[in-house]
Order: sequence, then structure tokens, then C-alpha cells
Amino acid sequence: MSNKALVAVALAGLLGSSLAMAADPVKTEKCFGVAKAGQNDCATKNGTHSCAGQGKKDMDLNEWKKVPAGTCEKMGGKMEAPKA
Repeated sequence: MSNKALVAVALAGLLGSSLAMAADPVKTEKCFGVAKAGQNDCATKNGTHSCAGQGKKDMDLNEWKKVPAGTCEKMGGKMEAPKA
């Protein structure tokens, strides 16, 4: 392997590892009652549908969306699904 190739491989490794360290994952939480119609993240707790994006109305208490941790209740949502 040539010197240029070795340097390129070394730089790519350093760049990749520094980018991985810089990308702190944002903590999220499930928040019920804040998703707009069609913007829910997954199935409802009451079983009316089983997939993301199928919510029919805004702010349905059975629909949830992932939001940054600590923001759910500030947005008017609940951390738990309503009781059936």
C-alpha cells in the first residue's frame, strides 16, 4: 500500500470516530395526545390501527408521538395512554 493510501485510510478512521463521538443521541419519550392527524408514530393503544401515520384526528389521546424528553407535558400531552 502506498503512503498516500495509508494516510487516507488513517484520516478516514479518525474522522469517522470523531463524528460518532459528536453525535449524542437525543433522549425521547412517548407522548400521548399531541400528534396531529397522520403524524402519529405507531399503533394505538386501543387497537384501532396498527401503523404509523394512520391517526385520523388531531390530538387523539390514544395516538402517540416521540418527543424530546421532558417536553411532553409542556406540550399538553400525557406520558401514559388512557385507560381502556
